[in-house]
Amino acid sequence: MSDEARSYLSTALTLMENKALHRDDVDWDEVRRTAFTEADSAQRPGDTYRTIAVALNSLGDGHSGFYDPKRAKEMLGDEQIRNPVKGRALAGRMGYLSLPGVQGSEKVFQQYVREGRDAVAKADRPNACGWVIDLRRNRGGNMWPMLAVVGPILGDGDVGSFVDADGKKTVWSIEKGSPRLDGDSTGWGTSPPVGGGSAPVAVLTSRSTASSGEAVTVAFRGRPDTRSFGEDTTGVPTGNVGHRLSDGAILNLTEVMDADRTGRAYDSAIPPDQPVVDNLGRGESKDPVLDAATEWLSGQPGCA
Repeated sequence: MSDEARSYLSTALTLMENKALHRDDVDWDEVRRTAFTEADSAQRPGDTYRTIAVALNSLGDGHSGFYDPKRAKEMLGDEQIRNPVKGRALAGRMGYLSLPGVQGSEKVFQQYVREGRDAVAKADRPNACGWVIDLRRNRGGNMWPMLAVVGPILGDGDVGSFVDADGKKTVWSIEKGSPRLDGDSTGWGTSPPVGGGSAPVAVLTSRSTASSGEAVTVAFRGRPDTRSFGEDTTGVPTGNVGHRLSDGAILNLTEVMDADRTGRAYDSAIPPDQPVVDNLGRGESKDPVLDAATEWLSGQPGCA
């Protein structure tokens, strides 16, 4: 193995050992021994990619990933294919917001927040008595633009936190509709609360609700007058940190669990309060999950 390849592989393994959420559950001597044996003829960083991917599997978090330089550049670029944020007014003065995942550059995030806040304003006419937040097709990405869109509906205050392997918490909060991490702004402008930030909310989830989509789900857990409908989420309600390596590749490590405002931490699939089989996208004309959500909302004060 060349010195360059050895240093590259060692850097990746050290990051995993020092940062990964489940680092204490791994036999690192064995992982290193296996990795260096497998990559013993590597000459370039690219020759170690497969070995790094195998080592990531030993973490057992189901969420960490490795992206070569080409894929890393695509992930952070301006051209991102995503579903639009959609808002509409439902019968009975209810507002509906479909919130997809988002990944890309700062430009992409800014566009997403503008589009999302416009969708909220569209759905809030005239003054929604309650809200449906549809996360069934949210596969994740960057959680902060998502929280910047739903922040005015969530209401101000602490809404969740990250918890690392040592039990240290960093708190997510909303201030004037804008998300913050341990009190520091995540870079989004303020937006006035909708319905005083206290209107009842129905959250829709499915097996496709993943990663940051699950983080938004968690942000609504424990909120007063809030209930979730649909199916269990994917099961990766954890936070990743991207570490850029010397050749531009990204080692995306799961380093924290999501916790709700009550302090309950999640590291597996999140069940809904009211299970309903989701048939969205299966050619069915009816949407039983949305029907169950609107039925519940219609019985809440202000919507009855």
